[in-house]
Amino acid sequence: MHDIRMIRDDPDGFDAALARRGAEPVAQAILALDEQRRAVTTRLQDAQSRRNEASRAIGQAMGQGDTEKAETLKAEVAQIKADMPALEDEERALGEQLEGALAIIPNLLAADVPEGADESGNVEVSSWGTKRDFDFEPQEHADIAPALGMDFETGAKLSGARFTFLRGHMARLHRALGQFMIDHQTREHGYTECAPPVLVKDEAMYGTDKLPKFAEDSFQTTDGRWLIPTSEVSLTASVMDQILDEAALPMRLTALTQCFRSEAGAAGKDTRGFIRQHQFEKCELVSIVKPEESEAEHQRMLNAAQSVLEALELPYRTMLLCTGDMGFGARKTYDLEVWLPGQGAYREISSCSNTGDFQARRMKARYRPEGEKKTEFVHTLNGSGLAVGRTLVAVIENCQQADGSVTVPAALAPYMGGITRLEPSGKDSGT
Repeated sequence: MHDIRMIRDDPDGFDAALARRGAEPVAQAILALDEQRRAVTTRLQDAQSRRNEASRAIGQAMGQGDTEKAETLKAEVAQIKADMPALEDEERALGEQLEGALAIIPNLLAADVPEGADESGNVEVSSWGTKRDFDFEPQEHADIAPALGMDFETGAKLSGARFTFLRGHMARLHRALGQFMIDHQTREHGYTECAPPVLVKDEAMYGTDKLPKFAEDSFQTTDGRWLIPTSEVSLTASVMDQILDEAALPMRLTALTQCFRSEAGAAGKDTRGFIRQHQFEKCELVSIVKPEESEAEHQRMLNAAQSVLEALELPYRTMLLCTGDMGFGARKTYDLEVWLPGQGAYREISSCSNTGDFQARRMKARYRPEGEKKTEFVHTLNGSGLAVGRTLVAVIENCQQADGSVTVPAALAPYMGGITRLEPSGKDSGT
């Protein structure tokens, strides 16, 4: 959500900032609506002031014995009272229209976001790891994994497309990855583990910029609640409508939860395999910080996500997203892309975004600097540390062997109960 005062002060600058995203100018339409609302507010305030003034004058007229004047004033007060509900309704309706118009405007981008029309304009800022030199032709996970316990057919039979049933050691490896991630983020990077609800109300989705724009990408229950597309929603919205003490910041939260996405905006993408599912697990990272700390916190969060890939010895690259590939609520985003030898390509496995005060304004989340009466909006950041299913895919493809087995990364040994390799069916698949 944007501060309307910023648009009033520099409408041309606001439109120019939106143009970096390829968005159409909106400042004049917003200001026209704002002017209408403010005019009605002024009329309402004038009516309230005149009502109070006339009410006082009634007492004075009665005290002076001027009943005719008192009756005239009473009639005026009665008319004002009769007119005010319509003004209040008009003010409320215009306020909702203004908020609705502001709610669908994307965040403004940081100055150092590179220019670019689409993902081809993203900039590689670093890479890590050495791609494995295979002495056989590496296969995609969708070809290897069924013999290891990744059952696409049963998942589809039970729930439809983009659902998968994991069995035996494959299920254990998936669980081990999630547990490793949450332990790593709490022990090594100081995040506080949380177990938030995965069903939330409209207010939580709206506050984290998922509504109204992305309603079709999420699942809604019959009682109006939403299945979270990511625990970013639950974790970030936990400070909704709060004024935090400065001493409580920075607040760093993490959760390993199920996530649910309808993928309405990704029709036809990654229909094969385990990359893009309707239901998946993710270790989410959320930071709530003071404005002056958000840029440094962004780098800290990025390092926390990168460290998981490094611990698992998975080659990856870090990409700074360009203006044409940015998410709606982000002002700056880094993507981590893991190398998948079976596909011969890098694929996104984490996005780490700084939203500035964009979400905080929608959530009304503030903090009070020590010794100050005035409050300020916090800054919020979110990232994946990491997406469990995509990490499983990366392990399968990078650790595959010529006989169809997959070796387990050493970092997962404490979670695997002595299992060091996933064997194809007929050997030791655990099924």
